[in-house]
Amino acid sequence: MPRAFPPRRVPRHHLTLHRPPLRHDRGGAQPLRTSDLILALLGVVMLGGLALSAAFVLTSGATAP
Repeated sequence: MPRAFPPRRVPRHHLTLHRPPLRHDRGGAQPLRTSDLILALLGVVMLGGLALSAAFVLTSGATAP
């Protein structure tokens, strides 16, 4: 007896290599990407610059007449 609906193939638009899943440490943390590290460093530099400029404004304002 034939089936009522024949099985269909799922179209695959993006062909990828079949790799086993990456095994992470027990903590389950994902590895850091380079872009994340660069953005974190940029944020630290900007906050440091803001703190230095605020310190400069406060000290120059204290010595001004």
